[in-house]
Amino acid sequence: MNSRQQIILQTVIDKGRVSVSDLAKMTGVSEVTIRQDLNTLEKQSYLRRTHGFAVPLDSEDVETRMMNNYSVKRNLADYAASLVSEGETIFIENGSCNALLARRLGEQRGVTIITVSSYIAHLLKDALCDVILLGGIYQKKSESVVGPLTRQYVQQVHFSKAFVGIDGWLPATGFTGRDMMRSDVVNAVLEKGCEAIVLTDSSKFGAVHPYTLGTGMQFNRVITDSRLPAETRHQLQQSGLAVDIVSSTDPL
Repeated sequence: MNSRQQIILQTVIDKGRVSVSDLAKMTGVSEVTIRQDLNTLEKQSYLRRTHGFAVPLDSEDVETRMMNNYSVKRNLADYAASLVSEGETIFIENGSCNALLARRLGEQRGVTIITVSSYIAHLLKDALCDVILLGGIYQKKSESVVGPLTRQYVQQVHFSKAFVGIDGWLPATGFTGRDMMRSDVVNAVLEKGCEAIVLTDSSKFGAVHPYTLGTGMQFNRVITDSRLPAETRHQLQQSGLAVDIVSSTDPL
């Protein structure tokens, strides 16, 4: 994917529906070139084409989701990586922020990453860190493993920190997920009693999904961006969580 195609994809993800003519004006190239770019992105399952427009996929694809608020997620991942010490074994769950964290930690020797994400494992195929990929039922769209076997594997390994993603949070419900089996894996991780860290951009707060992720007492820290409303930050802190706010724009 070239830089122009990255801009096109980010615009489509952010706006939801963008015309070919608008994309051509924005990027300074012809509509013919834009159509070629959209054909390429559609073939690679990054977006869908409709008559005269491009629309985002309703996708669990990690790489596609990573492009949404990429710079924010990169800053969050860089900050989270600073909390990991040499020689530490950590668990990294599925998700775009977590994938960026794994890529950042892959540059460090002496770190062991345990994950349920085959996408993350593949991302680290040439990394300096050690990688343990757990087994289970393979969810093709999310490139993650789930199910009773995965829960058993989680029970058999040990780690000092766990970085997990969420789909929603409200004061009344706590953290929630939209996928029952992936939520069960997170709950198995929380039962280990390690330092549990939520790594997510602020867009997830204020939403609610069907499946509960642990209890407030099982989470220790939230790492999110500066777009988090002050009231939400206060509510999180009132529930006993440390909240680390990372700049939404400036690199760390």
